[in-house]
Amino acid sequence: MSEENSERKQESVTTPTSGENKQESGSKDEAGASDNPETKQTDNPPAEGGASAPVDPKKEARAKAAAELRAARAAREAAGGEAPAEGAVDAEKEAKAKAAAELRAARAARAAAGGETPTGAADAEKEAKAKAAAELRAARAAREAAGGGAPAGASDAEKEAKAKAAAELRAARAAREAAGGEAPAGAADPEREAKLKAAAEARAARAAAREAAGGEAPAGEADAEKEAKAKAAAEARAARAAARGQKAEEGAEAAPKLPSPNQPRLDRIVELIKQHVGDDAVTEAVINERDRDLPTLTILSERWPEVARFVKANEELDLIYLSNVTGVDYETHMETVYYIGSLSKKHFYGFKVKTDREAASIPSVTPVWETANWNEREIFDLLGIDFPGHPDLRRIMMPDDWVGHPLRKDYEPIDPEV
Repeated sequence: MSEENSERKQESVTTPTSGENKQESGSKDEAGASDNPETKQTDNPPAEGGASAPVDPKKEARAKAAAELRAARAAREAAGGEAPAEGAVDAEKEAKAKAAAELRAARAARAAAGGETPTGAADAEKEAKAKAAAELRAARAAREAAGGGAPAGASDAEKEAKAKAAAELRAARAAREAAGGEAPAGAADPEREAKLKAAAEARAARAAAREAAGGEAPAGEADAEKEAKAKAAAEARAARAAARGQKAEEGAEAAPKLPSPNQPRLDRIVELIKQHVGDDAVTEAVINERDRDLPTLTILSERWPEVARFVKANEELDLIYLSNVTGVDYETHMETVYYIGSLSKKHFYGFKVKTDREAASIPSVTPVWETANWNEREIFDLLGIDFPGHPDLRRIMMPDDWVGHPLRKDYEPIDPEV
């Protein structure tokens, strides 16, 4: 009787209150969850209102992958437990690349269908990765149990699979962006895509040739690869040029070309020359867009000295500064270009004078602008254009007894070693 009373007394002392019961129960649950990882992965605490919480796809995928891995290991050990065959690592990488490509394609399709990433997409991605890894381990175990070796050219097959996966990923991205109304991300770099495609084709051809030759690389393999790369680069350049041309056409159609801000100055100088020199003095007048919209006039050769004197003396134009003179051989004719400006007005003009190629001759303007002296001598020396009226027309760079003019397109030196 005394022992029964003592037990009841001890029970009454150690029995906690209802609040303590809840706290202790919660502590025990937490301790149990931390001590038992399998229970942590599979059990789900009930949600409010008595309903069970949704299963975590990430944990479920891990558990499934672990189970498949254990089964694969058991099958391998039952078959004899042989070590992996040579080339298994390459096959594993190939399978991983394939699984990654499938995962990216699925993700792109999901985004294109809804435009947004659904809730829990990260867990679904991890689940897919775990499943792919489990399948890879199971396949490896089966291959090792069967005693199979890696196929020839596994490294090239792996690279080809990666290139294929990358191409599928780019296509999926393009489809997703097209569904959202945006330009494809890979459209800006067609050259890289063409190179990847050509490289994949070259690797496949190389692997086939090596297998056909018994594992040895053919003699012309490097040349074939270079030819494929060159072809891909040429196609990429052509595509880029076509894209630029299309863009230029679209821009031209979209907005009309605005007149040059220097067009009024060009019109004014043409009007002044025709009034004071003659209507036939100016044969052409254009805006040179490549040279900062420089107003450029083509002057009749016989009228050039009179035009030169007028544009220098006219107060409105005040073209007193000759900055440069150049000569050009167009094979059909010869031409000199004079760059003349006004320091007070802060504007420049270009004057072109054409002449026959067989008897090239342009009147000298050295009496008008002294700086034309050595410029005209250099053009005479190297191109053979005569400048009547020049005070001292002789060679300035080549020896006096030199035969021919080195900058002419038809020049042939007498001594080929010079």
